[in-house]
Amino acid sequence: MSQLSSSLAVHDMVPENNSEDYGPIKGTLSTGRIAMIWLAANLVVTTLLTGTLFVPGVSWQLSLSLITIGTVIGAIVLVLIGNMGTRTGLSTMSLTKGAFGLRGAFFTTTANVVILMGWCWVQAILAGVTVNFLVEQFTGFSNPILFSVLCQTLVVGLAILGHEGISKVEPWLAIIILLIMIYIFSVAFTTYSVTEFTQLKVDSKLGWNATLVFDVVIATAISWTVLSAEFNRLAKSQKAGIVGSSIGYITSTVLSMSLGATAIAYVALQGAEVNSFDPITIVSAFGIPLAVVIFLSVMATNTMVVYGMISSVVNMTPSKKIKFLPTALILGVISIIGSSWLAMLDQFTSFLTLVGTLFVPVFAIMIVDYYIIKKASYHHDILLGHGGRYWYQGGFNLAALVIWALGVVLSLWLTYSVDSLLGVTIPTFAFAFFTYLSWMLLSKKQVKNKEQSSHLAS
Repeated sequence: MSQLSSSLAVHDMVPENNSEDYGPIKGTLSTGRIAMIWLAANLVVTTLLTGTLFVPGVSWQLSLSLITIGTVIGAIVLVLIGNMGTRTGLSTMSLTKGAFGLRGAFFTTTANVVILMGWCWVQAILAGVTVNFLVEQFTGFSNPILFSVLCQTLVVGLAILGHEGISKVEPWLAIIILLIMIYIFSVAFTTYSVTEFTQLKVDSKLGWNATLVFDVVIATAISWTVLSAEFNRLAKSQKAGIVGSSIGYITSTVLSMSLGATAIAYVALQGAEVNSFDPITIVSAFGIPLAVVIFLSVMATNTMVVYGMISSVVNMTPSKKIKFLPTALILGVISIIGSSWLAMLDQFTSFLTLVGTLFVPVFAIMIVDYYIIKKASYHHDILLGHGGRYWYQGGFNLAALVIWALGVVLSLWLTYSVDSLLGVTIPTFAFAFFTYLSWMLLSKKQVKNKEQSSHLAS
């Protein structure tokens, strides 16, 4: 365990050490350490509370099945994008330059910062509401906005100043969270039998069905894929990155979402009012241990999210004008101000829809471009600020940008205008994947032979 507690997770991703300098990173982390990064990252309150959305809209047992299947399918995209980071040493948004162009990637980076900022706000608010609930129970004082802002201020401080301290305790935080999860599962299943959970009455009026649950689970994987290359470029080998991220992401997501579905089912079996995506509902049922899980998970995960935002902006261009500290301070202040917007919690499912809408076609295009069109190898020209083979037309690959836009339109149409039996995510991914592949092949853009070693730090 001492090996796990030494310079893991955030320290291995310190912006000052790794990402302030523009360019690729040569990874050194083992399979176990990559797995722990992903385990710590996704043992988080938002994933847990996502599970509370499903029950009793669909049955408890169906929810668990869809959570498992959807997580595995979503992890395929996450691992493929992450492996691009391992092979090249580049962050996720830096990799979009290969498909979208050196300037076209500014659009994907902007979208990424918006998404990560949204995650910051949601998680800080959830932590703040939970802390406020406990404080109110003991003192009578209540100010959820204050506590949300304080929680995010602490996160920003840790992201800027506290990397080494967090790196030493984060594996232990993950273990503590896992132990508390085991306790909560034990309380649930010693109070009610598995049969009672499976016989919980489904409330179809809540508007959930198997297709919608499946889409939301995959959208959760897509939301984490924006950081997958950031994390996996730290792996010492493709095997370490692929196996580590697969184990860490799938394990943490299935556990967290299943805990959420089980916790809300427990509340329903008690006859209490069921409020999905509300930490107070389940904290009231399970007490301080669950509140501890929520708070610790936000501290660990939001620090990584802040890192991801900084990395995305700093790696947009080789210009030395974009520095770590000013970028961190600007983004940090915005994240703190936004954490006071408590109404954001009411928009969470819309937020997940936005994530899928924006990034499902992006990742489909990236996978085609890297693994098929460019034969799993990007040239050093991707590190340029101007010119080279990724300049395309004035810095933009119009094919990728047009198909991305069409993919967004298709996703919105399927979400709001059509009752699709296949959901939204899979059709949108398939459309972007095959349309971009066809366009590039018909345009004879596929490279004939790999021209260099895969890793750009070599």
